Amino acid sequence: MRAAFVGKGGSGKTTLSALFARYLAQSGAPVVAIDGDINQHLAHALGLRDDDSFTAPPLGAHIGDIKDHLRGTNPRIPSREAMIKTTPPGRGSRLLRHLGDDPVHVRHVQSVNGVPLMVTGAFDESDLGVACYHSKLGAVELYLNHLVDGPGEYVVVDMTAGADAFASGLFTRFDMTFLVAEPTRKGVSVYRQYRDHAAEFGIPLAVVGNKVQDEDDLLFLKEHVGDDLLAYCEHSSWIRAREQGRSQGEIEPHNLHTLRQLRAALDARSKDWDVFQAHAVEFHLRNAAAWANQATGSNLAEQVDPDFRHGPTALTPSAV
Repeated sequence: MRAAFVGKGGSGKTTLSALFARYLAQSGAPVVAIDGDINQHLAHALGLRDDDSFTAPPLGAHIGDIKDHLRGTNPRIPSREAMIKTTPPGRGSRLLRHLGDDPVHVRHVQSVNGVPLMVTGAFDESDLGVACYHSKLGAVELYLNHLVDGPGEYVVVDMTAGADAFASGLFTRFDMTFLVAEPTRKGVSVYRQYRDHAAEFGIPLAVVGNKVQDEDDLLFLKEHVGDDLLAYCEHSSWIRAREQGRSQGEIEPHNLHTLRQLRAALDARSKDWDVFQAHAVEFHLRNAAAWANQATGSNLAEQVDPDFRHGPTALTPSAV
């Protein structure tokens, strides 16, 4: 089951992504975290020390190799150059199992404080003026497009700030989107953008209030978010101590309860692989018509395999 954490910059979405991923890992659940934010801070939020380094290569820097693996023997995708970030899997494509022994997981996953982590990669100086961050996020979209995960298996993605995630079809790749909102007018403004876009495509959205200090803060969130408010985190001295590099007791009981609520909401979702694949195809056709056909010199609509059925059944040899 896949969870995206989104919200305004500074709302605390990276902190909550890390807390949720650690909570799942400490419970014994199989989980992989992905840093999909342009500001790559999830490793440190998970507890990577300043004198340590994250050495697994970033996904975005090796998107060509990832494409070569995922396209497999799919006759509709003759080369990595013909494969774009939205290219959906078809018969012959290589699908990924959660934390499997495939080259993508083996090469790009590194454990940080007990949490398997993959990173998209930073937006560096060579990208300035010639690329957008979505070119790197394309590796994450391809990964999620080809992943077959099931109940009790978790993917936690720290997404880019604001409503920027709607610049691609990546926002449709999740079973639940948690929008982290502070009890301020700016904090709930991003919620309104997400709510309207998510509703258009039937994407489940739940708001997690953050940095709530008193009843007035909670009432503000309830007034502006309504029934979409799933849970909230109180101001946390424990989190502040961790962010300062100090270890101080255990997380506050209410905030631990909030993490349990997030997991329960995610577990309650059922995965509809037909809808998942339909969204993938829809956004692929949009991208093909908007720019990719011209960029590749091909009709990328032909990459869609109408007889392919995504999900666990696609993993059987007779399905590929």
